[in-house]
Amino acid sequence: MTGWRRGAWISFAVLGIGTVVTVALTTPWHPLGRAVPHPVAPDPVRDFTPAQIDRAESLSHALNGPSYGSLAVSLGVTVALGCTPLGARLFQKMTAHLPAWPLRVAVAGLALTVISTLVTLPFAAWSHVVLRRYGLTVQGWPGWLSDQGIGFGVSAVATMGVLILAFRLVRGLPRAWYAPAAIAAFVLVVLVSYGYPLVYEPLYNNFTPMKSGALRTELLGLARRDGVPVRDVLVADASKRTTSVNAYVSGFGGTRRIVVYDTLLKTTPPAQIRLIVAHELGHAKRGDVLYGTLIGALSASTGVCLLYLVVTSPAVRRRVGIGEAPLADARGVAFVTAIVTIGTLLASPAQNLVSRQIEARADAHALNLTADPATFARMQRDLAVHNLSDPTPDAFDYVMYATHPTGPQRIAMARDWSHLHNRPAPPNLAP
Repeated sequence: MTGWRRGAWISFAVLGIGTVVTVALTTPWHPLGRAVPHPVAPDPVRDFTPAQIDRAESLSHALNGPSYGSLAVSLGVTVALGCTPLGARLFQKMTAHLPAWPLRVAVAGLALTVISTLVTLPFAAWSHVVLRRYGLTVQGWPGWLSDQGIGFGVSAVATMGVLILAFRLVRGLPRAWYAPAAIAAFVLVVLVSYGYPLVYEPLYNNFTPMKSGALRTELLGLARRDGVPVRDVLVADASKRTTSVNAYVSGFGGTRRIVVYDTLLKTTPPAQIRLIVAHELGHAKRGDVLYGTLIGALSASTGVCLLYLVVTSPAVRRRVGIGEAPLADARGVAFVTAIVTIGTLLASPAQNLVSRQIEARADAHALNLTADPATFARMQRDLAVHNLSDPTPDAFDYVMYATHPTGPQRIAMARDWSHLHNRPAPPNLAP
């Protein structure tokens, strides 16, 4: 083992252990503040009618085809291009006539983005058809294609920029690039998180301050009572593409704002909107965006060290057809991208587990702030019904994709909160 690989192993171990320990100690495993002696079991039948459950499950099953198909095809193509000798030869021939390495890397990155977009586009269109059939989107094909084009443009620019920066480090420090790359990954995650609400979100929606009135006054007063500095409460024009209702908090520091969909204002009673915003205030008060950013940045640094160990392994390099060739050229682009894609996919269950706990803690914050478990339960039921959220997701879907607890889980938490605080529990909501 070379000295540099030994250093990468040590860095990976230190960063990895530090990340795991930090997440284990800071994740709210008991969102209500303490363990519930006899927790209420989530039971969709208590709060959702058979028709509501059937319709949500029907949508979930209808989306399984495009979802699983897109995952299988995109992963298969990525691995075929990045982890086989055929892929290495393809990218070498594609860029052999280009004079400068940055241009070769940029073209290879663009080609990867084009290929991944084209192979998944039919599945994205399939999902759009399903969502239109179930009434969750009102967007026509021109608007949908525009969104796809925006997504492709952002992905292409980001991919080419990150690859050129990464391969600049590899070329400058061919044996020790993992150290500056780990630092660069940390900084990049923080910058992206800070700039996301300012740069990316406006590409898809227009945001306007919520109009003055009783609701805005009440929401800002709720934030002041909670001790949470909020820059503004904005309304997103989501109705131009969806009928779903939602609200979220994004940014931190000077970019922090609470955003509510205009569809939420049109369909949801003010008392329920107040609880939804109370949930978002829970994220802001706990600094969840900043926390997630720092954990993500630490994880990215750890991943860079692991990436170094994989791509510098002689056995792996021979297997994928790179051999002794320099990594920092077109042949290495698909290889590095494939390893990153696989690593990201494998990390998804852990990321989603932590996300669900943080969302549950924000639910608990809303309950503590409003002391209104009955309205909270109705709000969660109504949101799930309106958005056709599956109350009984498959285990694979839940582990791989669910960033929030299910509706029945959130309603069960409201009943647990009631028991802990000696309040009347929300009644069964199914007729």
